[in-house]
Amino acid sequence: MASADSRRMANGGSVGGAFQPHLDSLRQELQQRDPTLLSAVVALLAVLLTLVFWKFIRSRRSSQRAVLLVGLCDSGKTLLFVRLLTGLYRDTQTSITDSSAVYRVNNTRATSLTLIDLPGHESLRLQFLERFKASARAVVFVVDSAAFQREVKDVAEFLYQVLIDSMSLKNTPSFLIACNKQDITMAKSAKLIQQQLEKELNTLRVTRSAAPSTLDSSSTAPAQLGKKGKEFEFSQLPLKVEFLECSAKGGRGDAGSADIQDLEKWLAKIA
Repeated sequence: MASADSRRMANGGSVGGAFQPHLDSLRQELQQRDPTLLSAVVALLAVLLTLVFWKFIRSRRSSQRAVLLVGLCDSGKTLLFVRLLTGLYRDTQTSITDSSAVYRVNNTRATSLTLIDLPGHESLRLQFLERFKASARAVVFVVDSAAFQREVKDVAEFLYQVLIDSMSLKNTPSFLIACNKQDITMAKSAKLIQQQLEKELNTLRVTRSAAPSTLDSSSTAPAQLGKKGKEFEFSQLPLKVEFLECSAKGGRGDAGSADIQDLEKWLAKIA
């Protein structure tokens, strides 16, 4: 194998060497005829290389078309998933695997995204997040606004991990916290949910930073949320976290239309 590789390298070198005299001759001829012509050719090549590089970066970003719907069990992720795709109400149940489908964005470019509904069960959610996070263009973290008061600690713990994972990605995804089930009387507002989550995440940050480290000297230290020495706020993060209120079920029961217009506008914006 080594000898074959060396032969290929030798052949490649000989081919390059065969063209080198022609390239040198062309450069000398251009300089003799018009020195400014060589400068123009070099500048044109630089522009072309820049355009190729820019297109490559754009293509990598555009290949990330996945929108991950994440959250605790019974937060309403799956019904949101169904409503976005069909506009219809459907009874749902706790899933143990992911569901995905192409979503046609309502914008002037008529682009599409791939919605991926990830399981919310405690034993599965991190496993599926790890599997799909690299393809994420955006993350929609769905919160049950009606049950938020009793679930706030569990919501904050999962959100903490999702944020840490999102910050570690090369292409940081857009991030939305969708405060669902606003049709229920006891639902908390998006503003209150934001304030409560900031307090809980601040407590988590302090607790985890004080825990004994199991990392050896060669390991990379985990990312930290927010600014050290300051109370945590979402505005401190390197990615923009937005909040909105929605209702997958709607205000008139099963037969009513969903209140997800703001979510649809957000998806159109990040597409």
